[in-house]
Amino acid sequence: MASQSSTMRAQVLEKFNTPYVLKSIPRPPNPTGKDILVQVQAASYCHTDAVFASGAMWQDLPRVGSHEFASVIVEVGPDVSPSLKLEVGTPVGIPSRAFPSCGVCDECGNNDGDPESYGVYCTKAGNLGLSRDGGFQEYCIVDSRQVAPIPHGMTAVDTAPLMCAGLTIWNALGQAKVKLEAGGGQGLRIAISGAGGGLGHLGVQFAVKLGCDVIAIDTGEKALYLLKEIVRDLGPLGSKVTIVDAKSQAAEDVRWAVCGKPEEPALEGEKGVNGVLILPESQQALEYGVKLLRNHGTCVMVSFPKEGFHIQPRDLVFRHISMVGVLVGRNRQLRAMLNFAAQEGVRAKTTTYSLEQLNELVDDYHKGASGKLVVDMSK
Repeated sequence: MASQSSTMRAQVLEKFNTPYVLKSIPRPPNPTGKDILVQVQAASYCHTDAVFASGAMWQDLPRVGSHEFASVIVEVGPDVSPSLKLEVGTPVGIPSRAFPSCGVCDECGNNDGDPESYGVYCTKAGNLGLSRDGGFQEYCIVDSRQVAPIPHGMTAVDTAPLMCAGLTIWNALGQAKVKLEAGGGQGLRIAISGAGGGLGHLGVQFAVKLGCDVIAIDTGEKALYLLKEIVRDLGPLGSKVTIVDAKSQAAEDVRWAVCGKPEEPALEGEKGVNGVLILPESQQALEYGVKLLRNHGTCVMVSFPKEGFHIQPRDLVFRHISMVGVLVGRNRQLRAMLNFAAQEGVRAKTTTYSLEQLNELVDDYHKGASGKLVVDMSK
C-alpha cells in the first residue's frame, strides 16, 4: 500500500456549470473501521450528476462526481465483517448511499435485513459523488456495507450503470407489486414512461425477464430506436414489449389496444396496466401514464421535478390508484438485482470514455446520447 502522500488522477468539479478539471489529488488514506479502499474500474454518469453540476442541489464544491461505479478492493478496514465476504481483490459494485450512515437512528436500526446498524435511508447519511467524492477518480474510500460483489461474467462497465439506474428501477418494479424473483411478474402489465432512457431501457429488460408484459413509452427518435434495439436483443421475449410513441399515440388508444376494450363503459376500470413507472420530469408523462392504469393500479414516481407534479385526487379516490416514490434501494436489493442481471443477461447499452474524456462524455449527454455513458478506467 502506497503512503498517504501519493497522488492519483481525478476529475473535479470546481465550479457549477463549468467543465470538470482533470488534476492530481492525494490518494485516500488507509481505510479504518468498516471502510474499504477500492480502485475504480468504471464510473457511470447519471442524470443526478448533471443536476448536481448545474448547482440545483445543496452540496458544496469542489467535488469528484459519479455515484454509480465499479471497483476492486485493494485494502480492507479492521472492522469489516467476515460475513460480507469481502477481501482484497474482490470486484464490487458501489452505489452512492449510504456513506456514512449514523448507525443509531431508526433507519439504521430497522433496516429491513441490511447489515447491522447500517441504514441506506439514514437521514444523516452522505452520498458518494454528491456530499462525498465518488467514482471519477482512481481510488475511493467506501463503506463495506454499501457494496455488492460483482457476479462472475459481469464486467466493471456492465456493473457501474446498475449501481444507481439498475437498483432504482429494480426497486420501482417492486413498488409496482412485481415480485422480484424469476417469474414474479407473470400475469402483470407494467408501463414504463421514459423507457428509452438510462433507467428505462434497464427497466424494460428487468420487467420482461421477471415475466411482465411491458408498454414501453417514450418520444424522440433516439429513445425509440434504443427501445427497438432492446426488443431485438430480447429475442422471443421481445413479443412481450409494446413500444409506444407518446407524441403520436393517445393513451386511451394504447390502453384499449394492449389491454382490451371493456364490454361496457362501467367496466373500463377493469382494463389497464397494473403499474406505471414515471421516469421523466414531465407533467405530460405523469398524466399519460395514469391514463393507462386499471383501478387499484400503482403509479411509481422516480423523478422529482423542481416545480413538482399536479395530481388529480379523483384518480386516488374513485379509481383507488396508489402513488409511491422510490430512492435507489437497500443493500439486499442491490445484491439480488446484480445477481439477477448476471443470470438473465440484463445489460445497459453503454458508450465508454476514458477518464480524460469526461467532459466529452458530458457534452454527449447534453446532446441526447442514448443509453448509459460510462468512464472506463482501462482506456
